[in-house]
Amino acid sequence: MQKNREIVQRSESFPIGVLLALTGGFLDAYTYVSGGGVFANAQTGNMVLLGIRLSEGAWRQAAYYFVPIVAFAAGVLLAELIQKKHKWNAGLHWRQRTVLIEAAVLLAAGFVPSGKLDSGVNIAISFVCAMQVESFRKIHGLTYATTMCTGNLRSGTENLFQYLKSGEKKRLRNSLKYYCIIVVFIAGAFLGCCATKLFGEKAVWSTCIFLLGAFLLMNQETEQEKKGKITLKKL
Repeated sequence: MQKNREIVQRSESFPIGVLLALTGGFLDAYTYVSGGGVFANAQTGNMVLLGIRLSEGAWRQAAYYFVPIVAFAAGVLLAELIQKKHKWNAGLHWRQRTVLIEAAVLLAAGFVPSGKLDSGVNIAISFVCAMQVESFRKIHGLTYATTMCTGNLRSGTENLFQYLKSGEKKRLRNSLKYYCIIVVFIAGAFLGCCATKLFGEKAVWSTCIFLLGAFLLMNQETEQEKKGKITLKKL
């Protein structure tokens, strides 16, 4: 008898991690350049700026940083709810659902003229970025993040130290994976900044292409994954 099981997907593959990190870096630069210095992903930065504005008694400006933080938390909650409801469903994988929601929100954001409703756009982007980071938490079994890089830097450096200490090649490979994601994130920020200056609010549509790529890659299965599904169906 076939019991509840998670549909096999390639959500932990390196190419998907690259596309999502590219998206994460792009969106941080996009909201910072076009949205008044607010970070879409780096909520630690928003918390620091929130504290500074509170210390200055600038309550209205403090709210400008507080709301994206709340939106980020709400995005995490929605991602968890989607996982709970659709994790065992056949058909569209729950992570693909979160990617579609993110792409739809970013597509809509590109229609909002720069300078108008910037706060609302920042809130919406923080919301979907939280969904992304909550939904995609591993790459080849390694815990990582696609919308921030402090943890990636720590993990990459830790693995590098372990390699230098033990000579274990696996540690070196792990370290390189983390550092590659960091470089891709920086590249995404570079592209996001340049594109935003050139194309304004419509630059955000570039991320929809990255997300579409990730969505399509999750539909592809290796022969090993197919065999795994066949085996499960026989149980």
